[in-house]
Amino acid sequence: MNVADLKIKNLVEYKNQIYTITEIFQSVEKEYFVHIENDIQRISVPADSIKPIKITEEWLERLGFSRTFSSDQSIRYERPEAFIKYDIDLSSRKILEGLKIYGNAIKCKYIHEFQNIFSCLFGKDPSLHYGYLKTES
Repeated sequence: MNVADLKIKNLVEYKNQIYTITEIFQSVEKEYFVHIENDIQRISVPADSIKPIKITEEWLERLGFSRTFSSDQSIRYERPEAFIKYDIDLSSRKILEGLKIYGNAIKCKYIHEFQNIFSCLFGKDPSLHYGYLKTES
Protein backbone atom coordinates (compact mmCIF):
# COMPACT_ATOMS: atom_id res chain seq x y z
CA MET A 1 0.00 0.00 0.00
CA ASN A 2 1.07 3.57 -0.59
CA VAL A 3 2.01 5.01 2.81
CA ALA A 4 0.69 8.45 1.74
CA ASP A 5 -2.85 6.98 1.72
CA LEU A 6 -2.64 5.78 5.33
CA LYS A 7 -3.43 7.37 8.68
CA ILE A 8 -3.59 6.27 12.28
CA LYS A 9 -6.68 4.11 13.04
CA ASN A 10 -7.02 2.87 9.45
CA LEU A 11 -8.07 -0.76 9.20
CA VAL A 12 -5.81 -2.90 7.01
CA GLU A 13 -5.13 -6.55 6.28
CA TYR A 14 -1.89 -8.34 7.02
CA LYS A 15 -1.48 -12.10 6.55
CA ASN A 16 -5.28 -12.57 6.29
CA GLN A 17 -5.99 -10.81 9.59
CA ILE A 18 -7.52 -7.38 10.27
CA TYR A 19 -5.36 -4.81 12.07
CA THR A 20 -5.58 -1.18 13.12
CA ILE A 21 -2.67 1.11 12.28
CA THR A 22 -1.31 2.68 15.47
CA GLU A 23 1.84 4.33 14.13
CA ILE A 24 3.52 5.15 10.81
CA PHE A 25 7.26 5.75 10.78
CA GLN A 26 10.30 5.86 8.52
CA SER A 27 13.44 3.83 9.23
CA VAL A 28 16.99 5.13 9.01
CA GLU A 29 17.15 3.47 5.58
CA LYS A 30 14.14 5.64 4.52
CA GLU A 31 11.71 2.70 4.33
CA TYR A 32 8.24 3.18 5.77
CA PHE A 33 6.90 0.88 8.47
CA VAL A 34 3.63 0.70 10.38
CA HIS A 35 2.80 -0.49 13.87
CA ILE A 36 -0.41 -2.50 13.59
CA GLU A 37 -2.45 -4.23 16.26
CA ASN A 38 -5.53 -6.33 16.83
CA ASP A 39 -6.90 -8.26 19.80
CA ILE A 40 -4.20 -10.91 19.39
CA GLN A 41 -0.96 -9.07 18.66
CA ARG A 42 0.89 -5.82 18.07
CA ILE A 43 3.65 -5.84 15.43
CA SER A 44 5.71 -3.59 13.15
CA VAL A 45 5.80 -4.43 9.46
CA PRO A 46 6.89 -2.72 6.23
CA ALA A 47 4.10 -0.46 4.96
CA ASP A 48 4.21 -2.12 1.56
CA SER A 49 3.37 -5.50 3.13
CA ILE A 50 -0.11 -4.53 4.32
CA LYS A 51 -3.16 -4.71 2.09
CA PRO A 52 -6.32 -2.62 1.83
CA ILE A 53 -9.67 -4.14 2.83
CA LYS A 54 -12.23 -4.07 0.01
CA ILE A 55 -15.63 -2.62 0.89
CA THR A 56 -18.29 -5.35 0.98
CA GLU A 57 -21.88 -5.41 2.20
CA GLU A 58 -20.71 -6.84 5.52
CA TRP A 59 -18.20 -4.02 5.91
CA LEU A 60 -20.77 -1.39 4.98
CA GLU A 61 -22.92 -2.59 7.89
CA ARG A 62 -19.89 -2.51 10.21
CA LEU A 63 -19.32 1.08 9.06
CA GLY A 64 -22.82 2.08 10.18
CA PHE A 65 -24.61 1.81 6.82
CA SER A 66 -28.04 0.18 6.49
CA ARG A 67 -29.49 -1.36 3.35
CA THR A 68 -32.29 0.94 2.14
CA PHE A 69 -32.94 -0.30 -1.40
CA SER A 70 -32.45 -3.48 -3.38
CA SER A 71 -33.33 -4.46 -6.95
CA ASP A 72 -32.00 -6.71 -9.70
CA GLN A 73 -29.74 -3.86 -10.84
CA SER A 74 -28.45 -2.29 -7.62
CA ILE A 75 -28.32 -2.21 -3.84
CA ARG A 76 -28.18 1.04 -1.87
CA TYR A 77 -26.76 1.50 1.61
CA GLU A 78 -27.13 4.72 3.62
CA ARG A 79 -25.63 6.05 6.81
CA PRO A 80 -27.60 8.07 9.38
CA GLU A 81 -26.26 11.22 7.70
CA ALA A 82 -28.76 11.68 4.88
CA PHE A 83 -26.10 12.75 2.38
CA ILE A 84 -23.83 9.65 2.59
CA LYS A 85 -24.77 6.66 0.46
CA TYR A 86 -23.01 3.67 -1.05
CA ASP A 87 -24.38 2.02 -4.18
CA ILE A 88 -23.52 -1.49 -5.31
CA ASP A 89 -24.06 -1.92 -9.05
CA LEU A 90 -25.05 -5.50 -9.79
CA SER A 91 -24.52 -5.10 -13.54
CA SER A 92 -21.26 -6.19 -15.13
CA ARG A 93 -20.38 -2.59 -16.06
CA LYS A 94 -20.26 -1.27 -12.46
CA ILE A 95 -20.88 2.29 -13.69
CA LEU A 96 -23.02 3.35 -10.72
CA GLU A 97 -21.05 1.63 -7.95
CA GLY A 98 -19.39 3.52 -5.12
CA LEU A 99 -19.65 6.15 -2.43
CA LYS A 100 -21.99 9.11 -2.94
CA ILE A 101 -21.70 12.23 -0.81
CA TYR A 102 -24.21 15.01 -1.49
CA GLY A 103 -24.94 13.18 -4.76
CA ASN A 104 -21.31 13.31 -5.92
CA ALA A 105 -19.58 10.04 -6.76
CA ILE A 106 -16.32 9.58 -4.90
CA LYS A 107 -13.75 6.88 -5.68
CA CYS A 108 -13.80 4.70 -2.60
CA LYS A 109 -13.25 0.96 -2.89
CA TYR A 110 -11.46 0.30 0.39
CA ILE A 111 -12.19 0.69 4.10
CA HIS A 112 -9.22 2.98 4.78
CA GLU A 113 -10.40 5.35 2.01
CA PHE A 114 -13.85 5.63 3.60
CA GLN A 115 -12.28 6.17 7.04
CA ASN A 116 -10.10 8.98 5.66
CA ILE A 117 -12.98 10.67 3.79
CA PHE A 118 -15.26 10.46 6.85
CA SER A 119 -12.51 11.83 9.10
CA CYS A 120 -11.94 14.79 6.77
CA LEU A 121 -15.67 15.58 6.60
CA PHE A 122 -16.51 15.24 10.29
CA GLY A 123 -13.21 15.54 12.14
CA LYS A 124 -13.65 12.14 13.75
CA ASP A 125 -13.43 8.50 12.80
CA PRO A 126 -16.53 6.51 11.87
CA SER A 127 -17.65 4.13 14.56
CA LEU A 128 -17.37 0.51 13.57
CA HIS A 129 -19.61 -2.18 14.96
CA TYR A 130 -18.73 -5.73 16.00
CA GLY A 131 -15.64 -4.75 17.95
CA TYR A 132 -13.31 -3.68 15.13
CA LEU A 133 -12.98 -0.15 16.49
CA LYS A 134 -14.39 1.51 19.54
CA THR A 135 -17.03 4.20 18.98
CA GLU A 136 -15.52 7.64 18.64
CA SER A 137 -17.41 10.72 19.80
